[in-house]
Amino acid sequence: MNKVRKAVIPAAGFGTRFLPATKAIPKEMLPIVDIPTLQYIVEEVVNSGITEIIIILGKNKKCIEDHFDISVELEQLLIKTGKKEYLSRMRAISDMAHIHYVRQKEMNGSAFAVMEAEAFIGNEPFAVVFGDDVMYTKETSDGRTGLKQLIDAYYNTGKTVIGCQTVPKEEAVKYGVVAPGAVKGRYTLINDIIEKPSLEQLPSQLASMGRFVFTPDVFDIIRTLEPRGNGETYLTDAIQVLAKTTGAYAYDMEGLRYDVGDKFGFIQATIEYALRNRELSPKLSKYIKDLAGHI
Repeated sequence: MNKVRKAVIPAAGFGTRFLPATKAIPKEMLPIVDIPTLQYIVEEVVNSGITEIIIILGKNKKCIEDHFDISVELEQLLIKTGKKEYLSRMRAISDMAHIHYVRQKEMNGSAFAVMEAEAFIGNEPFAVVFGDDVMYTKETSDGRTGLKQLIDAYYNTGKTVIGCQTVPKEEAVKYGVVAPGAVKGRYTLINDIIEKPSLEQLPSQLASMGRFVFTPDVFDIIRTLEPRGNGETYLTDAIQVLAKTTGAYAYDMEGLRYDVGDKFGFIQATIEYALRNRELSPKLSKYIKDLAGHI
């Protein structure tokens, strides 16, 4: 079985839910405390054992490339001013992985965003990680990242695996939701997957959390898909075909997940990551307690 060596990170969307902030700043660069959302995703990929990454960009997202590149002028300033800790952090960002970029010319759905990476992937299994879900897994039973859990699940099954968690019914309608087959431990055989079903159509509460390990035959399947009424084609459409042909699994990931594509989820992530920060936690904890006492 081939190793999972490469990852695709789609980052071409407009981020309309965060307008007007995202008119000039990509939503992937909005910071959770002092780290851009996309950096959390890249760090998860790297901590899962992958160092070959391709990021799918849209227009006006050059700052993403700049963030993960070396900044000679900034490093020289940090050296000159003796800010060694900041210098170390900046160099760690540019050294963490081999990152490649390609532009998605049309916003025609997640499936075609992944197709932009076909030449980079070749005939290998690969990971896909969306930036709308940040996962905190340092306090799970074995500390594996969400993506590492899926890679290990792929090695156990040899099939496409999607990362899922059980969510409340009213939240499930925002995601791709699995119609479950046989269940064994954290593995669920996928009978079908429905993109953003209505409450009446919900096949389960097992929702896709934007992490996948695909077998390379997904590219051939995407080429056969017809766009939906809105002109877009989704990865869930390809997963439906895989589930009914070669087979696919949902894996119930361990970890705290934050929906940072949602304003409340983004604020929740910011507060909880700040509370884990040794410098900020004492002041923030006191502030929250004092504020609660006055509301």
